[in-house]
Amino acid sequence: MGKRQLGAFGYAALLSGAGVALAASSVVSVALAASASSVAPQAAAHAAPAVAAPAASAPASSASIAASPGAPAAQAEAQGQAQASAESSQPPSDSAADLPANAYTYRIPLLRQYPEQGLTLLGEDAYAGMDFGLRRDERVVGARLVLEYRYSPTLLPTLSHLNVLLNSVVGATIRLPAPAPNAPVRATVELPVSLLSEFNHLNLELIAHSKASDDGNNPLSPDLWLKADANSALELTVVPSGLPSDLSQLPAPFVDPRDVRRVNLPVVMPSVPGPQRLESAGIVTSWLGAQAGYRGAHFTASPGAIPARGHAVVLALRGELPGLTLPDTDGPTLAIVANPTDPAGRLLLVTGRDEAQLRAAATALVTGARGLSGTLGQIRAPISLAPRKPYDAPNWLPSDRPVQLGELLAADRFTVQGFQPEAVQVGLRLPPGLFGFDNDGAVLDLRYRYTARPESTRSELRVLAGNTPIQTLPLPGDTSEGHAVMRVPTYLLPPLTTLQFAFDYERVKTKDRWQDVPGGPLQSAIDPASTIDISSLPRYAAMPDLRAFGDAGFPFTRLADLSETAVILPVQPAADDYSAYLTLMGSMGQATGYPVLGVTVGAPDQVATLRGKDLLVLASGDNQPLIQTWRRDVPRGFFGPDARSGGWFEDTWDRLTGGHARAAREAEIAGLYRSNDDDGMIAGFESPLARGRSVVVVSGNTPAGLASVVDVLQANRYVIGKTLDDKIGGSLIVAHDGVLTTLDTDTHYYIGRLPLWLAIEWFFASHILLLLAATLVSVVLIGLLGGVFLHRRALERLDLNVSQTSQREEGRRGSHA
Repeated sequence: MGKRQLGAFGYAALLSGAGVALAASSVVSVALAASASSVAPQAAAHAAPAVAAPAASAPASSASIAASPGAPAAQAEAQGQAQASAESSQPPSDSAADLPANAYTYRIPLLRQYPEQGLTLLGEDAYAGMDFGLRRDERVVGARLVLEYRYSPTLLPTLSHLNVLLNSVVGATIRLPAPAPNAPVRATVELPVSLLSEFNHLNLELIAHSKASDDGNNPLSPDLWLKADANSALELTVVPSGLPSDLSQLPAPFVDPRDVRRVNLPVVMPSVPGPQRLESAGIVTSWLGAQAGYRGAHFTASPGAIPARGHAVVLALRGELPGLTLPDTDGPTLAIVANPTDPAGRLLLVTGRDEAQLRAAATALVTGARGLSGTLGQIRAPISLAPRKPYDAPNWLPSDRPVQLGELLAADRFTVQGFQPEAVQVGLRLPPGLFGFDNDGAVLDLRYRYTARPESTRSELRVLAGNTPIQTLPLPGDTSEGHAVMRVPTYLLPPLTTLQFAFDYERVKTKDRWQDVPGGPLQSAIDPASTIDISSLPRYAAMPDLRAFGDAGFPFTRLADLSETAVILPVQPAADDYSAYLTLMGSMGQATGYPVLGVTVGAPDQVATLRGKDLLVLASGDNQPLIQTWRRDVPRGFFGPDARSGGWFEDTWDRLTGGHARAAREAEIAGLYRSNDDDGMIAGFESPLARGRSVVVVSGNTPAGLASVVDVLQANRYVIGKTLDDKIGGSLIVAHDGVLTTLDTDTHYYIGRLPLWLAIEWFFASHILLLLAATLVSVVLIGLLGGVFLHRRALERLDLNVSQTSQREEGRRGSHA
């Protein structure tokens, strides 16, 4: 282990040198406005040399911060300007005149997962940020980072600052003057477009020092922090640019792997599409949803009309769409053509001479898109696919063998560096319904390596499933590798979860203000050959389970192609009803990684012929008669607040507290039912038509409300950082103001099979009274059988004694004779 000692003068010299280099090379400007409490006359005297003030007099090539004047009016004006700069969707004013009319600006939050929590930097040298990519069909003409941040009031202004790095190049240094403001500070950092590439890294680096941390030589002191609030985001101004029409580039430009935003794509069909056309459209959108992955995808139905701008998917036959000339073909055809009303837009044409050929073209697209090329491709050979097996979705963890973690994550993501590096995170997509009764769970065979530190005795590796700790492994200093086998309980393995491996090295205490610095970088790694095995877990799911539906589309995705699923549309569906259906099919493909080649679309009057399938029922208002037909089967509370008692315990508590708890609960539930155009319900129950089959109803107050409920359901899928209690579940969910709330958690039936011995154990474990009755009956039967056996044994012994006595009597008589 190496050691170094740096005082205030050493840090100041390093900072000054860095500032000179930045002042010479930076090409960004920072406009900062602070509240009255953040303004200090001596701020400029303590600022880093890299930052010049004021901004009005700073050269355009230098990084600068414009502090608001001391007068309250000037402060308010400057703060208002900064606020407008952060929230405006328009490009910077000095370049607006040079931008094309079709330029637009979009925002990417610094923290895309839970952006409302913001981004927090902790420690002496903290580093965090985001990755983003640029679409192939857009040209970036402006980039800026809008920051709204707070920082610790104990930071030393002469030694503390915030660096903004784009692709590892320092773009700006922001001063952190004292005293720290009470209100958030806003800053806008103009980023050089020349540094952008296909995939980019934007990071914030906090260099922080306080008197307490320096005196105690504690680089992880809790008073070293900076938090970028939820409003912080990257703003990119782009101009659409056309791409060559080439099928070999699919799924681009319709789904661009570089784009981190949610996919929004119109789907053009006839004004009144039939069931076969809708099935073909569902096949295409499920494939595109699988390509979108974590981004999510929303598909807007456009019956009979081509969108005026942008890209779209078109499923039509010749003569069905006025204004669009389809290629004259004699078979299933795929083509990419320009949007007639937008030269930069592209249309993906899926067509043929009839419905069967159009479906064949859709099937060819989703199963063999990589073999296509050129602007037009005709499908000559028929396509045959093997039937799917239960739980064999490509995205789901295989259940027939141990799976190496290297199959789930790129090899370079298993290695981290530093005293407290970011955790290695391995995302898991598990088949729903893993049954953990009388089972210790999945087997995690973990191998890991790390930098040995003989002086350290408290270094450790924490293993977590989601945010729940599983095991903590010590990292002894006399070796550099380890191996452990542990069990992950099934209740920590929902359909979507993450295994986290967090290395934490102890900083060895030293004397004379010496800072603990290792002789080289601290490298830590999880061996990609480590495995997780769920092959010993049977599939037996308690239903209904709307969490499994939201996270994995279950039970419909039990077969990845949805060949045992029927979607029942409302009577006289509108465009928004079609949009909800297409988006749900995209979510199914996103969950399984496979297109819905076997889905069936039907109407309410056809449900009797579909009794052998699981049913996904859509409703928007009062246009779904099946809901009233199955009123007794729908969970209580679907039609209004449920007045059922919460049980004897809650009833007793309500009596003791004067009923306040019940009144508050009823008022809260009633508030969820207040009518709103975007409100709706999601309900699950066993099919009234067939035992073991499931029905899920997704309904909205209006067609637009139905589409909104589907969007909220999809957005909830990747809320994997919250606790299990925050996830939706059960049999009844209400959607109100864009939030999903579980109202009923009852389960009534099961899907799957158990081994005979396990089925008997589970039956009696879930029916305690029957177990007691069976025990009593068994005792009585054993007693009766034992009594009968002992009685017969006694009789046999009596018979034997009688016969022996008779023989002795006869012997005595013979001897006398």
